[in-house]
Amino acid sequence: MLSASRVLTEVNKEKEEGGSKLMEYKLEKVFPVYAMGFSKTDPSLVLSGFGSGAVVGDPIWDAVREEAKLEAEKEPILSSFLYASILSHDCLERALGFVLANRLQNPTLLATQLTDIFCDVLIHDRGIQRSIRLDVQAFKDRDPSCLSYCSALLYLKGYHSLQTYRVAHALWKKGRKVLALALQSRISEVFAVDIHPAAQIGEAILLDHGTGLVIGETAVVGNRVSLMQGVTLGGTGKEIGDRHPKVGQGALIGASATILGNIKIGEGAMIAANSLVLKDVPPHSMVAGIPAMVLGYIDEQDPSLTMKH
Repeated sequence: MLSASRVLTEVNKEKEEGGSKLMEYKLEKVFPVYAMGFSKTDPSLVLSGFGSGAVVGDPIWDAVREEAKLEAEKEPILSSFLYASILSHDCLERALGFVLANRLQNPTLLATQLTDIFCDVLIHDRGIQRSIRLDVQAFKDRDPSCLSYCSALLYLKGYHSLQTYRVAHALWKKGRKVLALALQSRISEVFAVDIHPAAQIGEAILLDHGTGLVIGETAVVGNRVSLMQGVTLGGTGKEIGDRHPKVGQGALIGASATILGNIKIGEGAMIAANSLVLKDVPPHSMVAGIPAMVLGYIDEQDPSLTMKH
């Protein structure tokens, strides 16, 4: 374990050599918001050089590193932790793999084994590389308690469970279903979030708090969706086949909402907290109640981005 003084010396050296990037990137807006589904700067344009180590021109990773350096200066007791988790790595993928592995390890599923699994998927899957960045931006933009990209990467279990699901989903599609289910089990045990690895989840997703979230096997969640704690996207019995909800992009689903069956939640819809939804919800409508009923329609294209509910 590196001493705190040594870590701070290395941090200060990097700062002197590279200069502070805080003003350059303006961390709170380092990755443009995708208000209409596309950012002004297409993330695919800034992500290059995948599969061979560090990403070239990656403002999210630059922001995470800069924030970690500042935190190491503010809290020297965390300097070794920040160095091992972030500053010792050359890209976001490897740092995320390390963080997830250390959160999910147990006596028979070692952190070193999990790190290899996570990094192998993250380094070679361009779609996941894009998603992990859009997801962390979603947490930073929509969750007022998320102070930085670095804190989302290190501490938020909603982000951790979502990214572990992404790895499990990739493994599921490759036919490695037993390993995917093992990761699902660990996500449930550690984070109290249960997402079946076969579920299909888009990008720029916020799982706010995450605790108690359940997403079933045939569920589909579109891009830019925000889900609060306790949400259930479940089935209605023991039927097989396509049996779970389909959530359109930009939807906002309130805390402890229960949505059951192969039904459609329209784009930009808002589901009030504690609602029980048993039938299709029209696009851009607001529903509430047990069972849920349409109360009106909303002006926002994507209520998931404003988080007003």
